[in-house]
Amino acid sequence: MSPYDNALRAEAAADHDVDVKVGGPRPSREDAEAAVRTLIEWAGDDPDREGLLETPARVVRSYEELFKGYDSDPRVYLERIFEETEDYHEMVLLKNIRMESHCEHHMLPVIGRVSIAYMPNNRVVGVSKLARVVETFAKRLQIQEKMTAQVANTIQDVLQPKGVAVMVEAEHQCMTTRGVCKPGASMVTKTLTGCFKEDAELRKEFFDLVTKGN
Repeated sequence: MSPYDNALRAEAAADHDVDVKVGGPRPSREDAEAAVRTLIEWAGDDPDREGLLETPARVVRSYEELFKGYDSDPRVYLERIFEETEDYHEMVLLKNIRMESHCEHHMLPVIGRVSIAYMPNNRVVGVSKLARVVETFAKRLQIQEKMTAQVANTIQDVLQPKGVAVMVEAEHQCMTTRGVCKPGASMVTKTLTGCFKEDAELRKEFFDLVTKGN
């Protein structure tokens, strides 16, 4: 990546308050595959045996999918809005969005669901775009608290509704499959802005709708 490209990405991050990786080119694919070979050896196995020969390449390809969020700006998905709403001013809610991320502390899966609501201010966005915002932030190394706030703040900043509510419930394999080993435990986080933060009845309606039938 050229210095000019890095400058553009840094400017975008500053303008949009979005985490964009800057600071030089990424390691090469060959470097990444060599790192996987090292980890295989460290684990005690032989990266040259038949079953592991292609594993470094497979891992690198899988990482391209699992961490593709670093190559996207979630704000872009919210830029196409619709203003012909027939004066609709009630809550818009998209619930139970499947979320698959990785914790930044152990690089193990965090799997759960996200519910997003906003109160329109004379404009709405395509419902799939809310899921795209979640996907972009989830496909990065994350902590759940930060991701919850990123989703809410991005929607509030770009769409400028009267308020946003985001709730995330997820299971962290860094504590269910290792360490304390407590399978079935889930973590719930939420971020509220605008009218959802100020209006107790609206906030209750959001939580009731999200938890109903779950």
